[in-house]
Amino acid sequence: MVWLSRCCFRKHANFVDHLRVYVKGGSGGMGLPRLGGQGGDGGDVWVVASKDLTLKSIKDRHPEKRFMAGVGDNSTVRALKGKKGSDCEILAPPGITVTNDNGKVLGMLNAVGDKVRLARGGQGGAFHSDFLPSKGQVRHVRLDLKLIADLGLVGFPNAGKSTLLSAISHAKPEIGSYPFTTLKPEIGKVMYDDHKQVSVADLPGLIEGAHMNRGMGHKFLKHVERTKQLLFVVDVCGFQLASNTPFRSAFQAVQLLTKELELYNEELLSKPAILVVNKMDLPEAGEKLDELTHQLENQEDFCHLLPEDMVPSHFLSFRHTVPVSASTGCGLSLLQQLLRQSLEEQDAEATERQRHHKLCELRKAVRPTPNPVGPKWGLSYQA
Repeated sequence: MVWLSRCCFRKHANFVDHLRVYVKGGSGGMGLPRLGGQGGDGGDVWVVASKDLTLKSIKDRHPEKRFMAGVGDNSTVRALKGKKGSDCEILAPPGITVTNDNGKVLGMLNAVGDKVRLARGGQGGAFHSDFLPSKGQVRHVRLDLKLIADLGLVGFPNAGKSTLLSAISHAKPEIGSYPFTTLKPEIGKVMYDDHKQVSVADLPGLIEGAHMNRGMGHKFLKHVERTKQLLFVVDVCGFQLASNTPFRSAFQAVQLLTKELELYNEELLSKPAILVVNKMDLPEAGEKLDELTHQLENQEDFCHLLPEDMVPSHFLSFRHTVPVSASTGCGLSLLQQLLRQSLEEQDAEATERQRHHKLCELRKAVRPTPNPVGPKWGLSYQA
């Protein structure tokens, strides 16, 4: 058991999803008072989204985590306008949110090529500053990675998320019978015959109180924010995290997961959601599924099964409920089909909303000005 925990720790330590770095813009160059020369501005520090990079690679290459831009050139007789200092670019993966130490968001990297300025260079010396340059901006910033995927697997430990991901995609996450098998996010690609791909993120298992940073806490929940849809996975026969924790049925698991998301960020519940009822190969799975289906159709009638402070403010309505057995493969083909269908429906709905919005804007722009009411002089009217 000791070897296992150490092994898991090393595996977890290899994944980095947040980094605090020191950044300093370059100082400006000196001006040349007798000829009115202007010094070059200092370089800026940028973070730029690039392919095939991780925050861990940044940490490994720059263990001191310090990034400084170049100093602007001084004004000289040969070059009255000094050259700007060289910029410093930090290449990082897409999905980065940049914040300062106070939590203020400075920018986001959503796609390859996006960039955010972390520190501005100082101005070169000029007439308005008595030809004296200014120093570059200095501060600490935080790079916080939130994975971008089509669907995020949401479930308590041992719900079978890792087994499910390995069964429907090419991902090979670690699978085991101990509670926290998944210690780092894993993204799998579901491949279709027409080469369409759907990305599914397997994330560390939630526990009750995750919104207060218990267990994997915010380390899991922040990654859900970047997924298009939620993929709930529950054990049809329920689960018990430990001998000193209460047993939770599949219905209770659904509601407790919903509440944890709500308490962390209520906007997460606006995402479309699919429910996967796993482990249908277990004895009595059919009866348990019928019970869960009845409870989900009458959710308010079964609130008494939950702790009073863990009843969701709004009950989720799942687009699809799919019973599967990740270990035997039963139901997986239908699940793959429904994942794609749900995403395509979401894209179609978004396109229709955009079209409707543009149409409304166009109608407002071309709406004719009403003619003033009054007599039209020079025209004869009949009584």
